[in-house]
Amino acid sequence: MPDKKIAWLPDLLYVAGRLESGLALVGDASGIIAGIARADELRDENRVRLWRRALLPGMINAHSHAFQRVLRGRTEYRTGSTSFSGGLMPAESGGRPTLNEVKERDSFWTWREMMYSAATRLTPDDVYDASRMAFLEMALSGITAVGEFHYLHNAPEGTSYDDSNLLAKEVMHAAGEVGLRIALLRVAYARSGFQTEPNPKQARFVESSADAYLRNLEGLIASVSRGSVAQDSEALADDRANTPQAAWVGVAPHSVRAVPLDYLREVIAYANENDLKTHMHVAEQPAEVSACIEEYGRTPIALLESEALLSARFTAVHAIHVTPKAIPSFAKSGAMVCACPTTERNLGDGVVPADEYFKHGVPVCLGTDSHAQIDLLEDVRELEYHLRLQKLERAVLESRNPTVRESATSFVHDPDASQRNSTL
Repeated sequence: MPDKKIAWLPDLLYVAGRLESGLALVGDASGIIAGIARADELRDENRVRLWRRALLPGMINAHSHAFQRVLRGRTEYRTGSTSFSGGLMPAESGGRPTLNEVKERDSFWTWREMMYSAATRLTPDDVYDASRMAFLEMALSGITAVGEFHYLHNAPEGTSYDDSNLLAKEVMHAAGEVGLRIALLRVAYARSGFQTEPNPKQARFVESSADAYLRNLEGLIASVSRGSVAQDSEALADDRANTPQAAWVGVAPHSVRAVPLDYLREVIAYANENDLKTHMHVAEQPAEVSACIEEYGRTPIALLESEALLSARFTAVHAIHVTPKAIPSFAKSGAMVCACPTTERNLGDGVVPADEYFKHGVPVCLGTDSHAQIDLLEDVRELEYHLRLQKLERAVLESRNPTVRESATSFVHDPDASQRNSTL
């Protein structure tokens, strides 16, 4: 006799934008969900009654730096101006802060130095442990897929491991053990910034040429395609020998600050030719915008648009310091935005103009980024609440807009379907 199906009966089930009662999720004996049925139509399924529970679709965390979970609670204090040593160009115009002004107060840039210090101390096993901790917290909060914006590539002093993708594989193993689907968004990182001295703390991130980056990217794609990443390195334990089945790879030029234009063109061209998703930090900080104007005479959004680098495969992470007049043309490209409100709040980045993006039909997905808090429902709330504080209004976003409703629960890659707006 075949094993019986399972039927989970919550008080409420989220279907087609509404919470409905009287419905059940039906799965096979292994727990794989097969469909939805009315509770009164169930026959001989094993019933699991979920009293006082509402079931939602699994949520998609589109932007994560898993290793940064180790920083939670350790950076919430004033550092003093003498701690600042970050590569940052002055910003002389447009009311944006100068380097001296930034040095006089704590900001994203002082936090970044503390993050770098943590990154230099992590061993491969530490990367695995930190990632597993972050991913487990995600799973417990209802997240089922993660986009890992991964830029730890090298040993702390900047030398390559025997396997140039060792740390990426540690992260993927952690996701597999927890049971998350993962898009490993392998980061391209070439420099500290425009006319900026190299920062030794960034040595773990740097692959100085596009050729080197693409060679290592192809190696990771090949490993994932084979379904095995077994290596000779003792850092990979026997029980972590295989990548999770639900794993794929994307490209992630870090930012216009960290990737010069020629390098950026090559990376995005490769992604487009191979139908890979592209994620990139864009206009997170005013100083980033000013440095881009100084180097290229254009803002980051204008640069990407003029170089024809935006497409439906492109997700701009943060996209905070963007003028309203730039958004309509950004929308026409089909690109998406990933907002990370709890991190943007924590770092003092600014407010994502989600109302303008939604007005022009730009999909906005969500990420927990630095993991100061892992709660995508809180990120949904903050997307609205930040705008309330900024505009001195209430109910800024139209909650009945399906794009608003689905910010945390859609836009994930489906290998069996072609989706125009899928971020991972």
